[in-house]
Amino acid sequence: MAVSYKKLWKLLIDKDMKKTNAIESLNATYRKLNRQRSVFPSDQALLKALYLSTFEATKKWTMPLRNWGRVYGELQIMYEGRLPE
Repeated sequence: MAVSYKKLWKLLIDKDMKKTNAIESLNATYRKLNRQRSVFPSDQALLKALYLSTFEATKKWTMPLRNWGRVYGELQIMYEGRLPE
């Protein structure tokens, strides 16, 4: 089965664009945090703020994971009895 170069290139670019968009979205969340509060009293306060902003950003990620059923099946085999049915 031959796949044209253009099709293959498009698939690779689409995959990378999805990854890049997610990274850019997370970076935008961090920039917003930095604009709102540019001084933190301690390193621990900064880490906590980054953790909470990451947690809030992940709530927006609704795209289903690709091939999750297959991956989950393999994980169930590898870690028998550890994952919920």
